[in-house]
Amino acid sequence: MTENRTGTGWVLGAATVAMGLIAGVFYVFACAIMPALARSDDRVFVEVMRNINDVIQNPVFFLSFMGALLLAGVSAWQARGRPYRGWVWAGLGAHALAFLVTVAFNIPLNNGLADTGDVGVARDRFESAWVGWNVVRAVLSTVGVGCLARALVLYGSFQRKGTS
Repeated sequence: MTENRTGTGWVLGAATVAMGLIAGVFYVFACAIMPALARSDDRVFVEVMRNINDVIQNPVFFLSFMGALLLAGVSAWQARGRPYRGWVWAGLGAHALAFLVTVAFNIPLNNGLADTGDVGVARDRFESAWVGWNVVRAVLSTVGVGCLARALVLYGSFQRKGTS
């Protein structure tokens, strides 16, 4: 019995791409956006972060952020009994942890930034904690995409051998 190459491979590939996009977003924040904003005064820092927090809530971002989790979950289910399944599960687990960090820490910090009137206080409560948690989710997402990429390579080997 051969595996459905088209569906399984496409889902795993789409999960890898979606997770790569999210890892890239977190990476860019860690390497460029937050260090650049750190050079700004409190008013500019808070205004830009509030603007980013508003505009990032869009269907394209949500499709990749939620899609990575959903597609990795479907791919993990499809990989049951396959030799690459551990890599898919590891990728799913890493992204799930990054998702939880976002929901438990980064989003509440974003909401606090939006709700605090004094920009100096808002920045003090926000910046170091948000940057730290963003690095955590960047690392987790990068590990996740690496695991899915490894699974994709093993999936290709598995298909070339013609085994199921």
